[in-house]
Parts: sequence; structure tokens; C-alpha cells
Amino acid sequence: MTRIAIVGFGEAGQIYARDLAGVADVSVWDKKFSGTQAEHLRELAVQAGVQPTGSLAEALDGANLVFSLVTAASAREVAEQAAPLLGSEQVFLDFNSVAPETKRAGAKAVAAGAGTYLDVAVMAPVPPGRLSTPLLLGGAAAYRVAESLCELGCNARAASERIGDVSAIKMCRSVMIKGLEALTTECLSAARQYGVEDAVLASLHASFPSLGWDAQFPHYLISRVAEHGVRRAEEMGEVVKTLRDVGVMAAMSQATQSVQEDLPARLAQKNLHYRDVTPFVWQDVVDKLK
Repeated sequence: MTRIAIVGFGEAGQIYARDLAGVADVSVWDKKFSGTQAEHLRELAVQAGVQPTGSLAEALDGANLVFSLVTAASAREVAEQAAPLLGSEQVFLDFNSVAPETKRAGAKAVAAGAGTYLDVAVMAPVPPGRLSTPLLLGGAAAYRVAESLCELGCNARAASERIGDVSAIKMCRSVMIKGLEALTTECLSAARQYGVEDAVLASLHASFPSLGWDAQFPHYLISRVAEHGVRRAEEMGEVVKTLRDVGVMAAMSQATQSVQEDLPARLAQKNLHYRDVTPFVWQDVVDKLK
């Protein structure tokens, strides 16, 4: 049976752990296993049918595949920490949403040891797609490992033999996707306070009738900011780096980063968590923040 180590036991890590537990021997490690959340997270791991471990080295020991599902800020550090622990038969899959140069730095660290590094771009939210979430793989072993992941139930496709290409696809896509979320948040927050949101939404629907501006689309877009804005802002920092590395201004992406981090911050100022505003109705949230 394939042995998989999952590094990072947040939302995505927990989903992959739970869904792969039936087809692979899964161990998990998160730096929070050493903190105040340790007992709760270890209990979640046991409930998911996977093995919580006491260290990164313990998690990686004997694993065929290593999934790095941490934050953008920690992605390079985790690759560097894992590098000297990896054997020649082990593949380190970097799922994190970071700039191509960040992935190349991680690949360089792993190449200094015995392991194999793969660049992975997660091309849609992991919930609700779970294992069916599209994955693009880049690197010398991409085609071989994509086949192995599909056999485990993942939706993986090799897209390049070069490290950085699939992350460039993901980062450039994020300019648009996270930007649309931020624009919607800014647009409708102002429209609500001026009392003209119905007219604005009607106009948007007339211009783009297939998107659902008259239904759930604005609720969905703004909810993504409210729930994941802190993480998305961190990702947009990597998007800014991606653009600047090739001489693009990144002015819009910088603004997107600010809006993504602002809404969760304002909720926190009101002592509100995302769970406190669900079911999510964007108008109610704007009203709570006045």
C-alpha cells in the first residue's frame, strides 16, 4: 500500500488525509501538534483514520509521497526542512500557492538531497471538490506521479517537466479569481451603504447574465474573502512577487491583497468569526460592520 505523509493539517490537509485514508497508509504532521491545539488536532487525525506523528522526520519516515499543504509563508521552509530527511525513492509534492521562484528554491533544496521535488498547482478550492479538485503537476517526475495520484482517486494531470510552470498558471489565475472576489467585496460594500445594491446587481446581471449576480454568486465571492481572506492575502503576496519577477507592475494584485486581508480584520474587530455569520448573507455582514 502507498504510504503518504501529509505536512500541514489545516483545511486542505484534513480533507486529503481523510479521503486518502481508505486507499493509502497516511501519516500527518503539523507544527501545531506541538502547541495548544495539539490534543484537538491529534484527535481529528485519529477520527480521520490517519496517524498523527511527533515530528516531521517521523511523518516522512517510509513515505512514498509527501504532500506539503502548509501556508504560503511556510512553503519554502518546509521544503528545506524536509530535504535532508528524504530518501531516493521519496517524492515531495509542494501543493502550496507560491511564486514560481519560491517553488524553484524549494526544488533546489530538495535536489541537494536524495528526494524528488514536484511543483503542484491546486486549481480550485479543495472543498467541495475534495479529491476531485484539479491538480496540475510540474517537474521531471510529473507524468509518473500524476498517474499514481489518479490511481489513488485524485484528479491530477502532468502539465510540464519544468518546476515553476504550473505555479505560474495558478498565480496568474489568482490575479483574476482573487481580484474578482475583492472587487465584489468593495463594490457591494459601498453599494449597500448608499442603498443602491439592487440597481448595481441588476446592472451586473444584465451585463453578465450567466454568472448569477442576481442569485448566489455575490454571496459566494464575498464569503470566500470573509472565510479565507487571511490566507488569500498571503497568497496574493506571492502573486505580487510572481508578477514583479517578470517586470509586471502588480498594482491590482497589491490592492487585492489589501482588500482580502481587510474584511477578516474588520470581522475580528467586531469579535466575529466566519462561523458567526453563516449562513452567509453578504448584506447582513456589511450591515454588521458599519
